[in-house]
Amino acid sequence: MGRDSDRTDAGAAVTLGLLAAWVVHDAEELATGPGWIRVNLPALRERFPAAPERLWHALGSVDEHEFAVAVGVMGTIVAAAAVTGRRTGGRSGFYQGALDGFGLHGLVHIAQAVAVRGYTPGSVTSPLLVVPFTLWARGRLRRAGILRPARARDVAAGLALAAGATVFSHSVARRIVGGR
Repeated sequence: MGRDSDRTDAGAAVTLGLLAAWVVHDAEELATGPGWIRVNLPALRERFPAAPERLWHALGSVDEHEFAVAVGVMGTIVAAAAVTGRRTGGRSGFYQGALDGFGLHGLVHIAQAVAVRGYTPGSVTSPLLVVPFTLWARGRLRRAGILRPARARDVAAGLALAAGATVFSHSVARRIVGGR
């Protein structure tokens, strides 16, 4: 590719970088998630009594194996988005939606840490990697002229994509490990 065509392509750092950033972030979640939940669940229930019982049950029923499988399933989704992004030079709606969902997911982790007034799984890499990478990648897409405009409905769609992928990943994991 010549230099002129490179300006309209987001590049591997932007597209495949999504997968790399996700791997680092989810390594934190994988290392800390199930144990943190097990230790903190009683205090969370007490602190947030209005939360539905099914939330507490769902959180308490995820073991390390199921969580690891869910992370693997999510990794497949993120890898597919990153590869699709690379193949399309960053133009893919799937890639851009996953990128937005990843960044919004990072903001949710930061909000969770604020809500509990302390560490939550994912809250270290979110402000240090997830949010900065997302902003940087979106900036690169914007400069290349291929960033889709972000509207309120796009934010909602990004959050829905992240939440849906999480629910899907855990559903698949529960089936694989033999659900409880």
